[in-house]
Amino acid sequence: MILAIDIGNSHIVLGLFEGDELVEDTRISTDTRKTADEYGILIMSILKLRREVRIRVKGVIISSVVPSLTQVFAEMTRKYFDIEPIIVGPGLKTGLSIGYDDPRQVGADRVVNAVAAQRLYGIPCIIVDFGTAVTFCAVDSMKQYLGGAIFPGIKTSYDALAQRAARLPKIGLGEPKQAIGTSTEASMLSGAIYGYAGMLDSMVEKFKSELGCDAKVVATGGMIHNIAPYSKTIDVVDEDLTLKGLLMLYTMNQSNNMEMMMQTDCSPPG
Repeated sequence: MILAIDIGNSHIVLGLFEGDELVEDTRISTDTRKTADEYGILIMSILKLRREVRIRVKGVIISSVVPSLTQVFAEMTRKYFDIEPIIVGPGLKTGLSIGYDDPRQVGADRVVNAVAAQRLYGIPCIIVDFGTAVTFCAVDSMKQYLGGAIFPGIKTSYDALAQRAARLPKIGLGEPKQAIGTSTEASMLSGAIYGYAGMLDSMVEKFKSELGCDAKVVATGGMIHNIAPYSKTIDVVDEDLTLKGLLMLYTMNQSNNMEMMMQTDCSPPG
């Protein structure tokens, strides 16, 4: 079994793969105060309870946008799984060329999503990820990751709005009855759903114009199901896109990781 870990700003998503099949997935809150032991005990407990069998993990891959937790989870996998994890970052084989001005600045999650989207759904493609931030990424017909755009996420924006505007409440996301809201809550919900769906469609059209061709639009992220029904441009919703991409990267880089471990274990010549 392969354990894929995606560390985001709000949630950490774990996926357990048996071959190519995602057999378990779970989501826990991101907490930078937790130690490797606390995360290890929590994750082992969740996996054992969900699988109801002894977990036999033979490989771990980690994608993280929270630098302070990257090494916490690397330590956790060494201690609780006795495995040296593959960490998504510079130097990892992806099958893509990175067209960013500074490739080191591309978020690990964006690269992982691009790897999965282009292999599963073809190129050129546009990937939209609705999480703490909303990210747009473009991969051209030459398998070049070109870059993209970043917006504040829906919850991030509206939580901040409620904090800064005394008369605006926090709202839950649901289905708006109409665009013209007849209460404060309804007006905010209209802005959140119709506004973000309109932004998504507008950005996709701008991306396609700059690509100079049509492109498959693949959407993912914890909030995407709130927005997808109101978008005119999304072709595919794949909520497991990041986990699938992590498995692909693990497979591509497994041999490299084994070689590094063997070099680390070798004693210097006497």
